[in-house]
Amino acid sequence: MKLSKTSEYALRILIFMAKEPSLLYTAKQLVKELNVSDKYLRRLMTDLSKSGFIRSVQGRDGGYTFTKSINDILLYDIIDSVEGMDKLNGCLLGFEKCSCTNPCAMHDNWQVVRTDLNKLFRETKLSNLNFDKIMRY
Repeated sequence: MKLSKTSEYALRILIFMAKEPSLLYTAKQLVKELNVSDKYLRRLMTDLSKSGFIRSVQGRDGGYTFTKSINDILLYDIIDSVEGMDKLNGCLLGFEKCSCTNPCAMHDNWQVVRTDLNKLFRETKLSNLNFDKIMRY
């Protein structure tokens, strides 16, 4: 199982910013550091701003900064804000009508993994991550 590029990039952005949460990050800096296209990054920053994680500071010395404490931001909320958790919680094989009463061949196995994955995302805050392991992209 792999996260979508949208979720992946949103997590990369906020994890990178969380290393020094009080700083102001420019779009140009984030594009360079995270190897995300400028257009994609700006769309994600708009989504993350609308969700209340960050805010945009206008002007020559502007950029993006956190509006919430990294202690209050869950990985689940980030993923849910940019694409919705429905994609991760849906049928692994893509069947719309897959359910506990109408399971696909993978349903029971995936349900166990999905439950654990949701628990991990719901319990992991940005502040819980090991920022020493941030890679250069």
